[in-house]
Amino acid sequence: MPELLVDYLPLVIFIGVSLVIAAALLVAPFIIAYKNPDPEKLSAYECGFNAFDDARMKFDVRFYLVSILFIIFDLEVAFLFPWAVAFKEVGVFGFWSMMTFLGVLTIGFVYEWRKGALEWD
Repeated sequence: MPELLVDYLPLVIFIGVSLVIAAALLVAPFIIAYKNPDPEKLSAYECGFNAFDDARMKFDVRFYLVSILFIIFDLEVAFLFPWAVAFKEVGVFGFWSMMTFLGVLTIGFVYEWRKGALEWD
């Protein structure tokens, strides 16, 4: 049993050090921050102009399209990395499976491009 505890000692030390650093980073701004509030800094908007519309205004659908495209191609990289690491083990079937996956993504990208989802005119 003592050997098991000795094996986990570095992990306990690491968790303890990380908790101390996290606590220090949470407390430090309250201790060393410069406290001089003025009405301009405490106002709701610091960008120089007052709010001109409702907070629930409609967004253009292109923002959502670009975010969805980003997620799709970000997930593509998430699938490519493990495939590249285990490239020798997956064999020919794994290679052609990934080529099919990339082909479908490429077709989707070309479709979005031709539909004008990437244009901001």
